[in-house]
Amino acid sequence: MLRELHIKNFSIFDDATVEFDNGFNVLTGETGAGKSIIINALSLALGEKASGDFVRSGEKEAVVEAYFDIPPKRLHPSSLHFLSENGIEVDDGFILKRIITQHGRSRAYINGSMVNMQALSDVSSAIIDVHGQYEHQSLLSPEKQLDLLDAYGGLVPARQELAGIHSSLLSLKKQVLDLEQKETERAQRTDILKFQMNEIAGAGIKRGEDAELEEEIKILGNAGRLAELANSSYASLYASDSSYITGLTRIRDCLKEISDIDARAADSLKSIEEALPLLEETAYFLRDYREDIDFSPERLEHIQERLELIKTLKRKYGSTIDEILEFWEKAVLELEELDHSGEKKESLEKELEAEKVRLTEAAQKLSKSRKSVSKKIEAKVEAELAELSMSGTKFSIQISQEKGDHTLDGFQTMETGIDHVQFLIAPNVGEELKPVSSIASGGELSRIMLALKGILARDGDIPVLIFDEIDAGIGGKTAETVGQKLHALALSHQIITITHLPQIATCANSHLKIEKKVKQRRTVVEVLKIEGDERTEEVARMLSGSISDVSIKHAREMLQKGT
Repeated sequence: MLRELHIKNFSIFDDATVEFDNGFNVLTGETGAGKSIIINALSLALGEKASGDFVRSGEKEAVVEAYFDIPPKRLHPSSLHFLSENGIEVDDGFILKRIITQHGRSRAYINGSMVNMQALSDVSSAIIDVHGQYEHQSLLSPEKQLDLLDAYGGLVPARQELAGIHSSLLSLKKQVLDLEQKETERAQRTDILKFQMNEIAGAGIKRGEDAELEEEIKILGNAGRLAELANSSYASLYASDSSYITGLTRIRDCLKEISDIDARAADSLKSIEEALPLLEETAYFLRDYREDIDFSPERLEHIQERLELIKTLKRKYGSTIDEILEFWEKAVLELEELDHSGEKKESLEKELEAEKVRLTEAAQKLSKSRKSVSKKIEAKVEAELAELSMSGTKFSIQISQEKGDHTLDGFQTMETGIDHVQFLIAPNVGEELKPVSSIASGGELSRIMLALKGILARDGDIPVLIFDEIDAGIGGKTAETVGQKLHALALSHQIITITHLPQIATCANSHLKIEKKVKQRRTVVEVLKIEGDERTEEVARMLSGSISDVSIKHAREMLQKGT
């Protein structure tokens, strides 16, 4: 609920705090005392437009703070998400704050965290409605009117089911459309993939082939030098009369003869005997290596061409042969998928047609239910308005559809169905029905909203309702009826009303009196919660304009009857 409103340097308010109770709160006072300024201030805290004219004369800025102790579970999910995303804690309620400078600039805060005006308005719109001459009125929104109609008729489950079908249909339509749009692209893509696959497959590359070719081209490029080195080494080691192996053979023979005489030479002999086979093996390698060296320019040219081909493939499909082959494997899978896209499109179109049948049936059923519920609401609202001194008023709920191709019978759908809802009213006999939002009179608008709230939103999700100018143009028995209806509505909502009529004031649970005074040659406003004799005297003043024994007696009788 709205617990406290703090107003500082706003209009004629110096520094005032207004405390509200549960149930029905009424604000009264002399004309011009500042009652409507309180609603102005509250509206600013809720996100209405600001003006530097609101700042008290001689001050730099005005501050308005509204404290709500509404538990998080009463907030709209979107509001909770926004608050959570911005790290704003609301477990103990929250404070909406607005600061307006004399130049018309303003800042907004929720629990001390700065937010933009849209965020302030979005959060506040889910918890409080101001009905009267101000803009903060959720019931003027066609979307909200549809919500209330469905809630009153118990149609929310059917609407949620339809929303699921609608979402499924849109998803299927998008998938089909994507496939259709890609039809030309598919043919082009198929050609590209086939070319790429053929280019890679035609190259016949193997993993590690580039490294092998690089090694081979290195050898071919140095074939002459390699042959020269191998030949020279072979000659030095084996082929010449002065070769190392010939020399070592002589040394071996000498050591053999020495060791036959002196055993100490046996180890040296053994070393020579072990070395000779190794050297001979090396000589045979050098001989064969020399003969195997390929001096073919054709082979060198072939390898260079092969490496250039691999280099070209790397530029197109990957930096390594492994990546090129992986590209080919992915291309194969994609081509298979493209080849089956026609079958997929046909399957999706069948699903889409089935969903369209379901959507058409659900939308028509929901629309028929809405029309039936609307007739009941229309009769009840007109009866309520007659009791509120608006007899002869015509109220109608206009349900219309927009042509489209979402349903089989040719209507455009939304997640709420095919219906567009608007509340229409003709306050005076002979006038045409017009949207409720176009009603000029604040008093009429408040009474219309009271009637609608009483019928549609007794268990609604907006906990705080404010009615300004609700007593405009009424009196007597009608005023009593208004007071009683507000009192009844206060059983499920916190109600705050400004009134000049004692019949309404005496029905309230909490009575706040607004007084304008002059202190230190400045006008200030005080807000006092009155009870007992003070309240009796205020009601007496409202009855006759002055306090007398007769008006006091009458006031007591009304208070006893009203509360």
